[in-house]
Amino acid sequence: MGDMPGATDIGTPFSVKSLVEVSLEVNGDDVRREIPASRTLLDFLRDDLGLTGTKEGCGKGECGACTVLINGKPVNSCLILAYQANGCKVTTIEGLEKNGELHPLQEAFIEEGAVQCGFCTPGMIMAAKAILDANPKPTREDIRREISGNLCRCTGYVKIINAIEAAAKSGRTKDSCQG
Repeated sequence: MGDMPGATDIGTPFSVKSLVEVSLEVNGDDVRREIPASRTLLDFLRDDLGLTGTKEGCGKGECGACTVLINGKPVNSCLILAYQANGCKVTTIEGLEKNGELHPLQEAFIEEGAVQCGFCTPGMIMAAKAILDANPKPTREDIRREISGNLCRCTGYVKIINAIEAAAKSGRTKDSCQG
């Protein structure tokens, strides 16, 4: 397989059994672990760190249930390997709560009835946080477009859009959490 030492058939410089060291910040905490090179960020967060708020829906990056923020940008954590987040700041749904207080987006989702079965909610809230961090006063069309990568099978999205709008109107979303 070419001249690159350690190259495998899947085009990565690591064998499936290789271990790599990752060092990143997760929800404000410095984390350093040695993990299999093939471990996804989703599995690292859930299995290694016990942060089970991030959900696996499709495993193909099509549903958005696994959305987390990497350096403030929404990412489907099922699509990237954990080592690709090395040196980055990762924020999960657990990182939004501060000192026992829910983030305004979490509060708005509850108040607006945007939580149905709850499976898509963490990914949807993380996508919404990225939206409001980038644009504190989005239009309904902006919100619709930006959450289009996050699927919800329980609602018609009206309550979700209403919740994001309500959080934006509260004016407290950007400073309420890091990331």
